[in-house]
Amino acid sequence: MPRRARLKIPGVTVHLIQRAMAGQSCFFQDADYRFYVESLTELAARFNVAVHAYALLENEVHILATPKDADGVSWLMKHLSQRYVQYVNQAHGRTGSLWEGRFRSSLLGGSDYILACYRYIEQAPVRAGLVAQARQYAWSSYRCNAEGKANAAVTPHKLFQKLGSDAAARNVAYRTLCKAALPDGMLETLRRASNGAHVLGNAKFIAQIETEAGYKVTRGKVGRPQASAA
Repeated sequence: MPRRARLKIPGVTVHLIQRAMAGQSCFFQDADYRFYVESLTELAARFNVAVHAYALLENEVHILATPKDADGVSWLMKHLSQRYVQYVNQAHGRTGSLWEGRFRSSLLGGSDYILACYRYIEQAPVRAGLVAQARQYAWSSYRCNAEGKANAAVTPHKLFQKLGSDAAARNVAYRTLCKAALPDGMLETLRRASNGAHVLGNAKFIAQIETEAGYKVTRGKVGRPQASAA
């Protein structure tokens, strides 16, 4: 059965995941992480993609972004993946592919899902047992979004900007948000959506995407996720 074409809609936020082959490593030293972030910064600007959050783990990459143009994300990930593989092969004396295949993606709409995805991505190093607190991890956007550390790769999402009247207030509000657990089931919902290329959002957003796509884009119930008890 042919694979369904990837949904590419300008102005719609997307959660991107790129994984190394068979759980192997894709980062081997600090210079590798640094090269990836620098390349992400440069190529996102070139292809008009606003990057809101990211986390680089040993064997996978998570990115939350909004493209200005329909093909922006595809061009970004194509060039970023190829450039990074060439760099790694040369730097570490290896050959062949690095990634398991094409990147995975999930379209997101509404503050519930987008702000949850910020936290899902930036808390990934904690879930992976790499650090005890998100702020301790050098290769994510957490310290930019939560503490105001300068990061040329990051552009705040318009929903993130609504967290406060200025940058400092937004940092405080986001840190407070990160202290609470994700709403019940949200972790698995985001994981399942990214793996299955599903669309997450309220009914209005789903209808908008289905109009653009020309087919149904969800499985099961859609709408606002349950509030967290935390």
